[in-house]
Amino acid sequence: MKALNNKVAIVTSATRGIGLACALKLAREGATVYMGVRRLDATQEICDNYADLNMKPVFFDAFNVDSYKAMVDEVIQKEGKIDILVNNYGTGNPEKDHDLINTDEESFFRLLELNVGSVFRISKLVIPYMIENNRGGSIVNISSISGTVPDISRIGYGVSKSAVNNITQQIAMEYAKYNIRCNAVLPGMTATDAVSRSMDEQFQKSFLSHVPLNRMGTPEDIANAVFFFASENSSYITGSILEVSGGYHLGTPQYADYVGRKMQE
Repeated sequence: MKALNNKVAIVTSATRGIGLACALKLAREGATVYMGVRRLDATQEICDNYADLNMKPVFFDAFNVDSYKAMVDEVIQKEGKIDILVNNYGTGNPEKDHDLINTDEESFFRLLELNVGSVFRISKLVIPYMIENNRGGSIVNISSISGTVPDISRIGYGVSKSAVNNITQQIAMEYAKYNIRCNAVLPGMTATDAVSRSMDEQFQKSFLSHVPLNRMGTPEDIANAVFFFASENSSYITGSILEVSGGYHLGTPQYADYVGRKMQE
């Protein structure tokens, strides 16, 4: 018997990268997975390519708040319950998100609205169904190492992810009495299209010089952590903020110097 048999999950923004890896992992472990996406036809093609897995597209657009409720309502209508919610959606705006003085104010607050607001709104919609009939459930929020490590740029992204960490623990505290667990997974540098687009090769090398495991994470690394929190393997864990970052910032700031990985000018 698979670990997530008879479980119903929603994974937002699930067509590529970490989101797709999470959807595949949960489905392979037996869950019925609804992939919250904008492009239904393209996502149906993905589902058809994995016909042995129970994955289904459902419309979700982070920029359209009405779609949040419609997504949850559709899953409830079809399945009658939601056991697992993976709030994978997140966005950045490196063109306008810099240091405090040079960051575009509208972009700063827009990042908060999208990255924190999506977690707040979708969780608020799902939790009443998890409470119903004393079912309980697991919410996993995809945050970022940026939420715990201050940076010299991207202040909006870092603050929004820090807020995701906090709301994770707020939900964990407030709904533990209903056997609802809420945990966060904090990826470090992960080999996704988004990283390739937003971080040049020199920055990637510099970042990795401070990663003790000396490699990028993979979407599957993140999905494995999500599965752990979604399953009964973590039944006594809630409010955890788990860094999946290869040990980034674990020790001395001089780490790269000590192991001979310092970037040469």
